[in-house]
Amino acid sequence: MVYFSRTASIAPGKASEAIAFGHLIAKYIKETYGTTLEVLVPIGGDPNRISWHTRYDSLADWEVVTANLMTDKLYVEMVAKQSNTFLAGSVRDDLWRTV
Repeated sequence: MVYFSRTASIAPGKASEAIAFGHLIAKYIKETYGTTLEVLVPIGGDPNRISWHTRYDSLADWEVVTANLMTDKLYVEMVAKQSNTFLAGSVRDDLWRTV
């Protein structure tokens, strides 16, 4: 099992936009690729963050979805339209595997 998470810092005053966008992207990816994303915000630490988490059966499954997203024009447009909602350079991706 492979766990993927993407975390981004939210721009000042953009929390509600970031959360709405988080759910919009999660819905789109579920409907288009069948991948369920959880949208999370932190309980402690820096509160101005949002994260998406999901799991895949294998690294190959993750690679297929990721490759498709990078060439998905609608996904790329949706992300680009929200670029001012997040701090530039703050996106962090993590991949974990079970042992």
